[in-house]
Amino acid sequence: MKFNQLIIGSFLAITVFASCKKVIDVKETDFIGGDIALLTVQNNQQGIIGAYAAMNVEMGILLNSTLADEVKVAEFYNAGTTHEWQYGSTDIGLRDNFTAFPLYYRIIDRVNRVLVALPKATSTGAADDALRIRLRGEALFLRAFCHFELYRYYCNSAVGTDLALAYMTTPSLDPQERITVAPYFVKLKADVTEAKTLLPATNTDIYRASRFAATGLQARIALYLKEWPDARTFTAEYIAGLPLATPTQFGQIWTDASSAEVAFKLSRTSSIGTRIGSLWRGTSASSANIGTVTWRPSDKLWNTYDQTNDIRFAAYFRNELLLAPARGTRLIGKYAGGAYGTPTENVADAKVYRTGEMYLISAEAKAESGDLAGAALDLNTLRGARISGYTNATFASKDELITAIYLERFKELPYEGHRFWDLKRRNLPVERIAADAPPGGTITLSGGNFRFLLPIPNSEIQANPKMVQNPGYTN
Repeated sequence: MKFNQLIIGSFLAITVFASCKKVIDVKETDFIGGDIALLTVQNNQQGIIGAYAAMNVEMGILLNSTLADEVKVAEFYNAGTTHEWQYGSTDIGLRDNFTAFPLYYRIIDRVNRVLVALPKATSTGAADDALRIRLRGEALFLRAFCHFELYRYYCNSAVGTDLALAYMTTPSLDPQERITVAPYFVKLKADVTEAKTLLPATNTDIYRASRFAATGLQARIALYLKEWPDARTFTAEYIAGLPLATPTQFGQIWTDASSAEVAFKLSRTSSIGTRIGSLWRGTSASSANIGTVTWRPSDKLWNTYDQTNDIRFAAYFRNELLLAPARGTRLIGKYAGGAYGTPTENVADAKVYRTGEMYLISAEAKAESGDLAGAALDLNTLRGARISGYTNATFASKDELITAIYLERFKELPYEGHRFWDLKRRNLPVERIAADAPPGGTITLSGGNFRFLLPIPNSEIQANPKMVQNPGYTN
């Protein structure tokens, strides 16, 4: 993909007394190409590590929270156009916070270069030969993962003839056309299917892809494409290998003391400087001087929990009395990290796949397949693991069950990057309550509104003459 447009603003003339030589003909002497940079298997491993390092799910987490109904305005509000659904392809807030093109296509380009170099990369022995296989699996997984994320931002349709994006399988700077959903997912599913055969079978390194991570991606793909038999197969496989956390383990997931349920996560440390918790609250000057709160949990979300018996409430939220009364006490605590004013404040790993999500995908797939008893069992099992003293619920119809599943997704998965896209998938509206309405009173985004699709960034439209803008937007 072309991420930057080369603009030549003036004529350059280089005059030499005897002769001239075009600047373009001068050979670069400090450029290290892929044939050198990726010469050995170990070089290629560094290329894959570089791709992991560029991964960023925080953008999707923030988007799904602020564009949906998971948060409300707190002490600092600079996201009016996105939070109030007034964005366009040239919107500054969208450009600065929610432009997926440069992020994901850059990673795709990196892994594509590894995939080109890897077959001929120099090996030092059997260990490198085994590593070569794993690296190909990781590259294919990352390529599939990034293309799926791009689809969620700019398409998110299960209709095969709708436009997806370009699926890049080779490094290229040539303009690319958007292709439709059906061939896009033929390529995507082929990548993750092959990756799964090459990746480690166990979760020995939670920060690198394993077969469980590939299975989690396959389950999500099946959910979005409404391929219910596949969704049931992949979630059953994931759940069999990674059961639900115990109540003690569940709280430890969010402090990174446990990796129960988690197939894959992204490392976030204070030395790197990436603080997911800072999406909601700035770092604090001291234990008594808590940082500026940018977003609070919405009242709608806060009030859905049994705050005494549901272990998710204590894991996800804080009622911080140090802030009372002037600043308000409700805080998002899911990625709070260390204590106020410490180096690890707001530092927590980004969890990408969890068993709780798999139960909910399974429940939805079973409900849509007519297996209401199986769907109810999945839903009740998840609730039973999260709510002390829970009594199994019964459901009179498929519609009642689907409504309950989506309420449970709201409660199980907030601030993990799902809510806005979930509503889009089901053609449901974003419905905020009055207490959560931002300045100006924006409360509802109707189901099917064109703003559920983000606009193709203006920079991409300008750089790529083959690019087609999403409906409803102009440039």
